[in-house]
Amino acid sequence: MRQNLANPPVVVVTGASAGVGRAVVRRFARDGAKIALIARGIDGLQAAKREVEAAGGEALVCPCDVAEYEAVAAAAERIEQELGPIDIWVNAAFAGVLGPFAEMAMEDYERVTRVTYLGQVHGSRAALDRMLPRDRGSIVLVGSALAYRGIPLQSAYCGAKHAIQGFQDSLRCELLHAKSNVHVSMVQLPGVNTPQFDWIKSLMPMKPKPASPPYQPEIPAEAIHYAAHHKRKEIKLGWATLQAIWGDRLASPLLDRYLARTGYSGQQDTEPVAPDRENNLYRPVPGDRGAHGRFDRKARSRSSQLWLTTHRAQTALAAGLALAAGGIAWMAKRARA
Repeated sequence: MRQNLANPPVVVVTGASAGVGRAVVRRFARDGAKIALIARGIDGLQAAKREVEAAGGEALVCPCDVAEYEAVAAAAERIEQELGPIDIWVNAAFAGVLGPFAEMAMEDYERVTRVTYLGQVHGSRAALDRMLPRDRGSIVLVGSALAYRGIPLQSAYCGAKHAIQGFQDSLRCELLHAKSNVHVSMVQLPGVNTPQFDWIKSLMPMKPKPASPPYQPEIPAEAIHYAAHHKRKEIKLGWATLQAIWGDRLASPLLDRYLARTGYSGQQDTEPVAPDRENNLYRPVPGDRGAHGRFDRKARSRSSQLWLTTHRAQTALAAGLALAAGGIAWMAKRARA
């Protein structure tokens, strides 16, 4: 439900033209927020702007490559001039290449790193330069289960997500040391049904697909929206994310061998890649792709794990009541014995 706000928050979303970023834009539009839309694809940005305005909000299109810090800083300056002080900054932009490391061009590897890792660093710095003097604001880093557990064929992306996780640790310590009221959180996502699988650069013969049944992008958008408003260091979304993280902690060498056997076929669909397939590594693919990918039939539209992690008090109360009920039943059984 849209909130009636006298002073709607100013929200910046990178990667706003498609996928998770587009779903995040739609979620904040329900709040009546003023939303700055950062991405390279103008078609998707204009479509996102129309969606925000249809919801009764205000949107500012800021075509920008997050790999370039000066461009991000200039966008932030424009946003504050036209929309007002930035309250929330969501770093959702990323890039990737599906293929073995030994077959990747080094310029492609660097490009993935600049967009997926440095893009979030650039966004965070642009936000902090404005939030720290005001001593308020929220930054959300969009991560992945792959920030903790790397998988084959995605070494550049996994390395970048691991780097973001380390970056957040350092930045959060510094903000705590300064007793700052600026908060930084990170949301670790599972596989998501987004257009990335139709435009990620691939060196493999078959079409890319999620390694596990994906979630609809509205679920990550809800988790990111929650993280922006609650001072939690991290939100791990989905049971698959928890399985990947804890599997790596408890049996990493065994998981290496399992992924060596399953990780190649598990990330490729049954149809071959078209010879004229476009990818968005260096330039946006034309057209508006929206938030969803081609896996709507397989995608999950809810997450019980997200509900539990965002309703800790209710979860603890239910667990306590269950334990109490079990204890009473046990004592009653003993009394009858």
